[in-house]
Amino acid sequence: MITRRRFLSGAAATTALGAVLAGALPRLARAAAPAELTIATRSLEIGGRAATVFGITRPGLRAVAGEDFRVRLTNALQEPSLLHWHGLTPPWRQDGVPGVTQDPLPAGATIDYDFPLARPGTNWMHSHLGLQEQGLLAAPLIVADPAEAGLDEQEVVLMLHDFTFRDPAEIMAGLRGGQGHGAAPADQGMVGMDHSGHAKGSMPMSSAKPMPGMQHHMPGMAMPGGMAMDLNDVAYDAYLANDRTLADPEVVRVERGGRVRLRIINGAAATNFHIDLGPAEGTLVAVDGMPVAPVTGRRFPIAIAQRLDIRLTVPAGRALPVLALREGDRQRTGLVLAAPDAAVARIADLGEDKSSPLDLALEARLKATEPLAERAVDRTIPVVLAGDMASYVWTLNGKVHGQDTPVMVRHGERVAIAMTNPSMMAHPMHLHGHHFQVVAIDGKAMSGARRDTVLVPPGKTVTVAFDADNPGRWAFHCHHLYHMESGMMTTVEYEGV
Repeated sequence: MITRRRFLSGAAATTALGAVLAGALPRLARAAAPAELTIATRSLEIGGRAATVFGITRPGLRAVAGEDFRVRLTNALQEPSLLHWHGLTPPWRQDGVPGVTQDPLPAGATIDYDFPLARPGTNWMHSHLGLQEQGLLAAPLIVADPAEAGLDEQEVVLMLHDFTFRDPAEIMAGLRGGQGHGAAPADQGMVGMDHSGHAKGSMPMSSAKPMPGMQHHMPGMAMPGGMAMDLNDVAYDAYLANDRTLADPEVVRVERGGRVRLRIINGAAATNFHIDLGPAEGTLVAVDGMPVAPVTGRRFPIAIAQRLDIRLTVPAGRALPVLALREGDRQRTGLVLAAPDAAVARIADLGEDKSSPLDLALEARLKATEPLAERAVDRTIPVVLAGDMASYVWTLNGKVHGQDTPVMVRHGERVAIAMTNPSMMAHPMHLHGHHFQVVAIDGKAMSGARRDTVLVPPGKTVTVAFDADNPGRWAFHCHHLYHMESGMMTTVEYEGV
C-alpha cells in the first residue's frame, strides 16, 4: 500500500510525488521507442483509510512543443479502458473517446499513439469511459514551450480531485433515483474498486418543487434576478491536491529566488474551485494551456477540467499555502510552497466562510494573446443546456447523447456556438480537438480567452468561435462527469468524414 507520502509510478519504479510538483514529469522518449503508459490500480491512504483507485504508471508526462507525441498505452485493468489527451489536438482517431473516435481498449491490450505536438500548454489525460475518471484515472500532461527553457522559475504542477469511498455507479444511481447529491446508505462501500467506508456529509435535495426545466436549489445561492441555483450535486469524502488532503499536504520547497510557475489542473469529476493565494499576488498567464494577457490577483476561479498557469514569488523565509476552495462551501484542499527554512503551519480543511459560486467576472476580463485571425463567422449554432435534478437527465438542445443530432461543420469554416443555460446548475462545456475563443457573453461581443473548456453558469449565454481545421468526429460535452453520463454530450462532425 502506498500512503500519501508516496506515489506509485509503475510496477518497476516508485517516484516521490514531490518530483512531479518540481516539474520533473517523465519526458516523452526522443528515441525510436515510444513512452510506455499503463492503466492500472494503485493504493492511497485518505483520512487514515486505505483506498484502491485507478491510476497511470507514471505521475504524468512532460513533452516539448514541436516534438512528436509517441506513446504506447497498455490496459492492465480487468476491464476495458482508454485515455483521452485533454487539451491536445490529435488526429481524431487518436482522441481516446470510446464510441466516438476509438473502441475501448480491452483488458490486457496495447495501442500506440503518434502525432505532432503543435503547441505548448498545461494539459491532462483521463479516462473517457463510463465513470472511471471519478476513480482518479487521470494525470498531468505538460507540453513545455522551448522558448521558455531558460526562464529562472520553478515549475509546480497541482492536480485537483474530488474523492469518494463509494462506487461512482452508486452515486449515479442515487442521483437518477432522486435521492439527491448521490447519497448512499451508510453501510455501502465502493463496489468493484475495493474501497471501504461510507458516505459522509451527504446532503438532502431541497424539498422545493423545481420549475419546469430547472433544478432543485441550495438555499442562499442566488442568480441575478433572484432565482436560486444549485451547487455541488455530489457529496464527497475528501478533496485532493496531488492525491493528498490538508491533513498532510504536499510541501514544495521553493528554490532560491522563490519564482514559481504554478500549473493547476482541475481534474475533479463534479467540483468547481476557487484558487486562493492568501496574501500573495499571482499573475495568471494562461488558461487551458493557451496564453492570455496577464491578470494579477489573489483568487482565481477554475471550473471542472480547466487549467490555470499562475506565476508568483514566494518571499524568503515564508510558507505560502495555495488553496483550492470548493465552490459554495467551506471545504478546501491544496499544497504549500515554502522557502527552504520556512516553518509550515497546520491548515484546516474547512475555511471560516463558504466560498461564492463561480461566475464569469474573470472570463469577461481575459484576452487571448494569440486570438483567432480576423474573419467573419460562417455559421452560428445555438445550443441549449438543460436538465433538472428531479429526473437527473441533462440534455443539449433537448436531446440526450445517443438520441442527439450532431453539430455539423465544414472543413475550413469559422463556426460559432452560442450556449444558453436555462438550468439551475453551471455546465463546464468542453470541445475536443480544437481551441475555441470566447467571443461573447450574454450577447456582448469580446475578444476573450482561447480555451477548450468554458463555464456556462445558470441564466447565462456564452458564445465561442473556432476554426474547423481538424477534420473528424469530436466529442462536445459538459465536463461534469455525472451530467455527461446522464446525457449532456453530442458530437461536432465534419461533413464528408
